[in-house]
Amino acid sequence: MEVSRIRALRGPNLWSRHTALEAIVACTAVECNIADLPGFEPRVRALFPGMGALRQTGHAGALSLAHVLEAAALELQAAAGCPITFSHTAATVEAGTYQVVVEYSEEAVGRLAFELAQALIHAALRDTAFDLDAAIAQLRDLDEDERLGPSTGAIVDAAVARGIPYRRLTKGSMVQFGWGAKQRRIQAAEVDSTSAVAESIAQDKDLTKKLLRAAGVPVPLGRPVTDPDDAWAAARQVGLPVVVKPQDGNQGKGVTVNISTREHLEVAYKAAAEHGEVMVEKFLPGSDFRLLVVGSKLVAASRREPPQVVGDGLHTVRELVDIVNQDPRRGEGHATSLTKIRFDDIAVARLEVQELTPESIPAKGRRVILRNNANLSTGGTATDVTDDVHPSVAARAVAAAQMVGLHICGVDVVCESMLRPLESQNGGVVEVNAAPGLRMHLSPSYGKGRAVGAAMIDELFPAGDNGRVPVIAVTGTNGKTTTTRLIAHLMAAEGLRTGMTNTDGVYINGRQTDSGDCSGPKSARNVLMHPDVDAAVFEIARGGVLREGLGFDRCEVAVVTNIGSGDHLGLNYITTVEDLAVLKRVIVQNVSNTGYAVLNAADPIVADMAATCPGKVIFFAADRHHPLMATHRAQGKRTVYVDGPMLVAAEGAWVERIPLQGVPVTRGGSISFQVENVMAAVAAAWGAGLNWDTIKRGLASFVNDAHNAPGRFNVMDYKGATVIADYGHNPDAMRALVAAVDAMPATPGQRRSVVISGAGDRRDSDIRDQTIILGGAFDDVILYQDAAQRGRADGEVMALLRQGLEGEHKARRTKRIDEIRGEFLAIDTALERLSPGDLCLVLVDQVQEALDHLAGRVKDAKEKVAQ
Repeated sequence: MEVSRIRALRGPNLWSRHTALEAIVACTAVECNIADLPGFEPRVRALFPGMGALRQTGHAGALSLAHVLEAAALELQAAAGCPITFSHTAATVEAGTYQVVVEYSEEAVGRLAFELAQALIHAALRDTAFDLDAAIAQLRDLDEDERLGPSTGAIVDAAVARGIPYRRLTKGSMVQFGWGAKQRRIQAAEVDSTSAVAESIAQDKDLTKKLLRAAGVPVPLGRPVTDPDDAWAAARQVGLPVVVKPQDGNQGKGVTVNISTREHLEVAYKAAAEHGEVMVEKFLPGSDFRLLVVGSKLVAASRREPPQVVGDGLHTVRELVDIVNQDPRRGEGHATSLTKIRFDDIAVARLEVQELTPESIPAKGRRVILRNNANLSTGGTATDVTDDVHPSVAARAVAAAQMVGLHICGVDVVCESMLRPLESQNGGVVEVNAAPGLRMHLSPSYGKGRAVGAAMIDELFPAGDNGRVPVIAVTGTNGKTTTTRLIAHLMAAEGLRTGMTNTDGVYINGRQTDSGDCSGPKSARNVLMHPDVDAAVFEIARGGVLREGLGFDRCEVAVVTNIGSGDHLGLNYITTVEDLAVLKRVIVQNVSNTGYAVLNAADPIVADMAATCPGKVIFFAADRHHPLMATHRAQGKRTVYVDGPMLVAAEGAWVERIPLQGVPVTRGGSISFQVENVMAAVAAAWGAGLNWDTIKRGLASFVNDAHNAPGRFNVMDYKGATVIADYGHNPDAMRALVAAVDAMPATPGQRRSVVISGAGDRRDSDIRDQTIILGGAFDDVILYQDAAQRGRADGEVMALLRQGLEGEHKARRTKRIDEIRGEFLAIDTALERLSPGDLCLVLVDQVQEALDHLAGRVKDAKEKVAQ
């Protein structure tokens, strides 16, 4: 068994909506049926009893090692605690080769699971050992390192519950919620609206106390100190006992409380000094409480207990700590609901105050305190007391947060009880935290958890706001780039700052920010990260969906223009038009429940996608009498069609008519494929909620030139001849172009020529078919070789193009065939032969460069005439 490639599908994909890894697995003949491997299945199940039943998906057949790999990679992750359920194995057209797809929650964990699953299979084949416990522990440890911590994870879960999209921006806890102009970002439990000034204030405990005192919030006396002697002097000034802590600290690091002796203070000073400047303040008697303020509300409160053990008369203090730390809820850092108790110098010093050592055996029932501060990060526990908080205490906590300027704030309070005002019990606020941990509120040691993640999301996004901008996805074989550009133009006419991706580049509000083929998921994600995007229109190419899935979780409108046979068939196991349709319909399957799929009713394969759409469907076709169009319209649903010189949008008895004469891109309705593109764009704009005045104005102002739609039937005048530049590159496009050329007025004696190359990553038949079609419509054919042959030998594509012209389907019209090396030389050759009234179709390869070259020749010709 050989695994040759593993891809991470990071968005909705060919197989499912889940993030997943897709592996190409090649098995030998005997490995294609594990029944032919004597004793293999019992051995692999003995090594991994929890693997579960092997599943045969798709057509019934033998179970292969690929199916075992699928099951093992899935169940290993599940055994490590990963929340995954989906997997699938599909046989390809290559004998013994399979596509194995397994969901992951963390990509690195999924990849490791594949490695371990292969090791498991090899161990079973060789009848050697496999350490299952070590493998699961390795996966679990990696998962804890990779996944979001409980605080950030709770916020993400709350966003998902409200349908708000999110994207993790770093390996840490920085997350973007929402898209484009509606996005918000957090870092752990800190939001993007909190200023750096407010955060700095919260880190300066002395300044914080001054501000809180000015706001009428009770705080303990104290001041910064410079050395142990100054610390002791400050302690005597405010009165013992005292607290020693870092001036700029967090998570309870370096904090020691209830200090009554100089010896204890010196140990505490040393611990605090490791984290920066030190301050001493009056110790307030009572319990330690953490109040969580979100916006202007108190949303949760916990009473925190310091890390402690209870004697049993048998074990030493050190042994008792080890026993407590075996609790599965306790881990390192913040990945678990509780943290292991630290046994360090501070713990030893605290034991001395209690006249104990690490080797002392406390009496049964005696409570031994290991620290006086009660932070969970040092091993403390928490009890929820949200329902006990007195309104006055809540008001003081909110005032403290707002005085510092924190939108999310953990307010630490020391007092006897939450049931009475702080002033009545000599309590006070001892600290505020800019990025408070949420574990104690989500999963308290005692009491019920609070939905603090939901409270934070509600603060970021008011009710009814899901943080989304309209996303329109466009796919198909032909017309998708023009349709994408036209939809983006209509959105811009609405006044929306529009982000667009297509095979020419990335555009933000009309400005190009990237060039080249940008029709993949990475470019889409980049647009959705941009803060100046009110709407997004994406061209979706097959390659990006195969490589990585979609760059978004769902769209408001999905447009499928058509499905043709020349669209890269034979690549990546997409061998038939039906396979291609399954891939293209991914965008339709991921339309929102309130959105629309815009489908070509005249293309049966596209029309069949309607059944997979979670939302509604708008059908378009030039023929309004098409049975599917007539039925859809009779049901009161939306359709777009052509009625004589009019483009018509209809829903029930309501209709909107747009004269095609006023739509320049269609040349008065004479270019049929552009009429189809316009119908698709109008339907998409209608589905996105644009008003009809905007749609009409946008259609009238969209000119099919090299700026608005480069390489999409750009018509130019060269010395009285008509030159058309287009990026058509498959048989369906050739048919559409020939029909468009035939519809154009011809002068007597007009000679037609075409300049064409072929992309090497098409099937031989697709390359030949292009010139079979063109040869019947053009007198002269100039063949040139693409700059990149895409895996083909030198001259191979040219030979296939010539075969199309000279084979059994030899075109009767073509009189001259030339082969020229170089696109620009081929263009110049064609231009030199033109006479007034002639027509030349140039099928460009290097789109922008070729258009610039043509524009230069046109300009030179005009300047010569002017002279």
